[in-house]
Amino acid sequence: MTFAAILSASRAGGDSAGSLRGSLHFAGQTLVEYQARQAVRAGADRVMILVSVITPALSQAVDRLSADGIAVALVRDMVSMVRDAPRDADTLLVADGAIIGQGYFEAMAGDEGNALLVTDDSRASAPFERIDAGQRWAGLARVSPDLLFNTLDMIGDWDLALTLVRAAVQAGARRVTVPQDDLLEGRVALVEAQDQADLAAQAVLSHGPRQRRIRGAAEHYLLGPAARLISPALMRMQVPALQVRIAAMALGAIALVPIELLWTGAGFCLLLLSLLMAETADRLDEMALRPLPMGWTAFVAPAFAVCGIALAAQGATPLYLALLLAIIQLADRGQKVGAARPWTIFTPASALLPLLAGAFAGVLPLMFDVAMLCAIASAGAMILLRRV
Repeated sequence: MTFAAILSASRAGGDSAGSLRGSLHFAGQTLVEYQARQAVRAGADRVMILVSVITPALSQAVDRLSADGIAVALVRDMVSMVRDAPRDADTLLVADGAIIGQGYFEAMAGDEGNALLVTDDSRASAPFERIDAGQRWAGLARVSPDLLFNTLDMIGDWDLALTLVRAAVQAGARRVTVPQDDLLEGRVALVEAQDQADLAAQAVLSHGPRQRRIRGAAEHYLLGPAARLISPALMRMQVPALQVRIAAMALGAIALVPIELLWTGAGFCLLLLSLLMAETADRLDEMALRPLPMGWTAFVAPAFAVCGIALAAQGATPLYLALLLAIIQLADRGQKVGAARPWTIFTPASALLPLLAGAFAGVLPLMFDVAMLCAIASAGAMILLRRV
């Protein structure tokens, strides 16, 4: 059963006057935008952001979420909340400034009814709101429609999130306890300033969920692991995934120049670096819980790689190999590889590795024949192992 999500984004941050906690930078976007993507990934079908004032940062976050197909609305008063809140589904409540690992969102989404994410009272949990003598609220709650609307009827000028939490406590809500290790390591945190958000990002994103995608051989065994090493540093420097993707496109175009000048090895190296940057851009989108692009921007860097392979030698074999690799790349990106294992998917990046070795060893024509056989075998595996 689906549910809605209410995100609190009205408390001031500690960095500057007028700044909001929800507008802190986190994973290449605002914190409230990241929270919305977490809720949607856990199963929420709509998101309501409770605000006191609509800032440009919040408006831009809503625009980005809407562009990705997420139903989101800014709510400024209880009247709007009563109108927009679902009457037939539970609601997931996220505290203002809460940074919580995706696993806890999944745990709260798994069962219906009132539930609270809590932590035992300790020095590490001091920033969180106390709910009784021994525990504090860890920033995430699930409430039933009855509890939500009964609270809205009597809310007045009280804080909605805290009032809902206290009502859930009185109703005997199920409790999910956060281990102290997650608090100490920052995987569950309540932040007020950008430096706190940056520290929490290192812990949360390093343990974040990865999309379960079947990848080509080179992407799975070489480029993917390298991208996972590079992307956290780029994320901390707030480098957008789009800029990395554009750089990959530019480098792929530049790589064609040395190939035309018969500096084939140098050109292949640049093409592999271009594909690594494209893979890193995918990883940045994955860390930010954004959907991977499936439009033309996702295929520009691989297209330059295919063109470079076609231009690297005379004869029909390089051209036929390039066309076959283009088909395999489309199937790999579109997840149409059937039950083929990663090592059987011979993408352009996979082909560049033996071709690069052949260019440096002076046996490039032989490696083109080997690569052609590998591409044919890969296409055959995807067809024969296709899921019914």
